[in-house]
Amino acid sequence: MATFSSFQDIKAWQKARELVNEIYAVSKKPAFFRDIGLREQIRRASVSVMSNIAEGFERDGKKEFIQFLSIAKGSCGETRSLLFAALDQQYIDENTFNNLCGLAEDIGKLIGGLMNYLKGSALAGTKYKETANPKRGTRNPHV
Repeated sequence: MATFSSFQDIKAWQKARELVNEIYAVSKKPAFFRDIGLREQIRRASVSVMSNIAEGFERDGKKEFIQFLSIAKGSCGETRSLLFAALDQQYIDENTFNNLCGLAEDIGKLIGGLMNYLKGSALAGTKYKETANPKRGTRNPHV
């Protein structure tokens, strides 16, 4: 798996950013825009995907990163569910639905793959690097 030094390097975050831009574009159309509840919920859900990837990465710990990735993956599912509502209300056409749902599914798979990689990795994140304890001469894994 490729390494990354910032959340912007993460493919799932890049794709999530695309999804946000697409969701904002379609939800600006008049009928969709007037449905304030659905419009705001689908926007929040899509933004949550990229935000949780970024926040988890910035926490510097593997366990926290995985937790935030899990939240991001859940927000992908929420976005897909809300796309069904938008389709049912005829705010988007079937082609737009298929494209956006497909993008959200791809993001969910990328996030799932990253989670699995991290779970199997020996990496612990910068918070969990072992450092020498000068008082005892032992290693402290919690520093």
